[in-house]
Amino acid sequence: MPPTDASAGAGPADRLTGSTDTPRDEAVGGTEAAGSAEGTEDTLELGLPDDLLTLFREPDRPDHPPAPDALARGQLLDDLAAWGPTSTTEGSFRLVPTRIDRDLALISHWMNDPAVTPFWKLGGPASVTAAHLRAQADGDGRSIPCLGVLGSVPMSYFEIYRADLDPLARHYPARPHDTGVHVLIGTVADRGRGIGSTLLRAVADLVLDNRPRCSRVIAEPDLRNTPSVSAFLSGGFRFSSEAELPGKRAALMIRDRALRNVL
Repeated sequence: MPPTDASAGAGPADRLTGSTDTPRDEAVGGTEAAGSAEGTEDTLELGLPDDLLTLFREPDRPDHPPAPDALARGQLLDDLAAWGPTSTTEGSFRLVPTRIDRDLALISHWMNDPAVTPFWKLGGPASVTAAHLRAQADGDGRSIPCLGVLGSVPMSYFEIYRADLDPLARHYPARPHDTGVHVLIGTVADRGRGIGSTLLRAVADLVLDNRPRCSRVIAEPDLRNTPSVSAFLSGGFRFSSEAELPGKRAALMIRDRALRNVL
């Protein structure tokens, strides 16, 4: 049975921030991972073709290219771990790549919230969430799970992924370097008052600021998840189309670089 009080996740969060404050009560809202359901496609199923990997080789050392896995892990998302914080109306916000040993209890607790389990499908023992995180950590870097830290408090979970290298690309007209976002807002106090929209705008802008080759940030929330769709619209995304994905009918949401100062 999942923990019901905020103190259950305090250890992992305190080790991340260096704070002795107890995180606020956790709950969930946002978009679910498209490949979470059993039997559906997963971000890590697609292998990177050799011709794509050659794009990352150092031009002055063609005879000694880095190992593909090591190369792709840092380059596919332009060294996300080095992205700095950004200012929002709610305070300083940053993405911190997850560490299973540090963050599992907190993220698993969020995944077991009854409001999120039907969408993310990662409820149950912590080992379920651990397997989901480990698959990304052991992959080639096309998908990076992160804690969203507002001020000094980890209060959300994000997955930043290469949508153009994801099975999602089979279901919409993908462009090179399209970058996808999955989001889970983990605190009850932050739901329903606009923080989700603020963070979605901030994360999309972080992507566009740190990935110059990316022209669009993509999301695909379940059409049934009305609060999530609304949060994306308020966060500067536009509704593009409906998409029939394995396990759900999704709203394809897009934040365009060309429209970022308009929407």
